[in-house]
Amino acid sequence: MEVLYTDLGLMGYAECWALQRSLFDRMLAAKAGRADERDGAAEQDVSDQTAPQQAGTLLLVEHPPVYTLGKSGREANLLVDEERLRAMGADLFRIDRGGDITFHGRGQIVGYPILDLERLGIGLRDYIDRLEEAVICVAADYGIEAGRIAGASGVWVEPQGRRARKLCAIGVRSSRFVTMHGFALNVNTDLRYFDYINPCGFTDRGVTSIERETGAAADMAAVKERLVKRLSEKLNVKIYK
Repeated sequence: MEVLYTDLGLMGYAECWALQRSLFDRMLAAKAGRADERDGAAEQDVSDQTAPQQAGTLLLVEHPPVYTLGKSGREANLLVDEERLRAMGADLFRIDRGGDITFHGRGQIVGYPILDLERLGIGLRDYIDRLEEAVICVAADYGIEAGRIAGASGVWVEPQGRRARKLCAIGVRSSRFVTMHGFALNVNTDLRYFDYINPCGFTDRGVTSIERETGAAADMAAVKERLVKRLSEKLNVKIYK
């Protein structure tokens, strides 16, 4: 199976969300078309993106400062009003992924895999586990020991300790086993932005970054390269540009 990879660089959240939604809707439509064909309906025009060996698309991007609140999130986990956010140069979006509130900004790699899990032969829980495992491996590449916390999605440093801190947030939506949204890995992120929220709804856990854990800024291009490699391994796909 193959996955098309696009590095979007720096892109505003609204523009990227529209792109992601367009790819997601196209994949759902193509999937519905294939189902109709199997049922004897008229042939549908299927894009190259959904060719037999194509499992979907991976978008990697950095966003200008923005907070996103998931569909089950609590407004109370935003600790300042929206006017204060605008004064900070940050936006707020209420979106349809799982999870609570999180922050995206420069120095953070946000990944949006739009994938057909049926083509990959995996379920949603297994998919999330594989995303987490890929990030855990990237962290290990930088000498950071990371892991999971039961009942809390994402990747954590010192997950069982009293100083548990999140390195990577994960929030996914799926429909007919097609995914959207994804993960946000803190590389050289300005972590002060997290002071204005209860990240992912937690009040007793912190956040961290590769830079904070290693004491040195990491090369973003190198982290992306490692991330793509690890995702390819864990999802058992060829990721290509």
